[in-house]
Amino acid sequence: MNNLNQKLYQWNIELTDYQITQFETYYNLLIETNKVMNLTAITEKQEVITKHFVDSLALAAVYPDICDADKSIKLLDLGTGAGFPGIPLKIAFPHLSITLMDSLNKRIRFLQSVIDSLELKDIHAVHGRAEEAGRNVVYREQYDLCVSRAVANLSTLSEYCIPFVKPGGKCISYKAAEVEKEVEEAETAIHILGGKLTAVKKLVLPDTDIERSFVLMDKIKATPKPYPRKAGTASREPIKKTVR
Repeated sequence: MNNLNQKLYQWNIELTDYQITQFETYYNLLIETNKVMNLTAITEKQEVITKHFVDSLALAAVYPDICDADKSIKLLDLGTGAGFPGIPLKIAFPHLSITLMDSLNKRIRFLQSVIDSLELKDIHAVHGRAEEAGRNVVYREQYDLCVSRAVANLSTLSEYCIPFVKPGGKCISYKAAEVEKEVEEAETAIHILGGKLTAVKKLVLPDTDIERSFVLMDKIKATPKPYPRKAGTASREPIKKTVR
């Protein structure tokens, strides 16, 4: 992990020795568990550092508020999988209050073992589907920020994410470089769900040619009660762009 700080330097992130050790422990747990459970196809150490750890922390470059320890931010990482971006964000910015949510319970058990091993506080791993949790008053419109690296069409992802965010909050989706068409097609869904597209920010991961896009959405009003729709509907029948 010796070069992790070097890669993060341009975003003004400097990890302590203890935080570097936490990332090392996280890597070891990830690789060991990956032998018996499909968590990631990326296992080579430098690739994990760049494509998982650094990529997760790239959020700070497009939303620097998360770096401010004086700001109280309640964050949901939806479809967290092996804990990306939520656990790297928690290690780097321990003041964040984070919920990791995933639909697969064995992943949640892995995440809980990581939380325990790293002695992380104010972070919770929750087993749940977005469509069901998004209707639950415990989670609905309770978060300042919802982030997701999950692979889904932006219209579908908006229906999963926006209901969790309180009015005045934000959704930020990690996307591949070419995202313009997907964003255009999702604008109707974002509007219907109570959101507003505010920016698409692009960057290149340090020491690579890997391009990353971030789609930023503001939550400007409460999500209508019918959303999210029942399980599977958002992926089968995403809200379509209005044809004029």
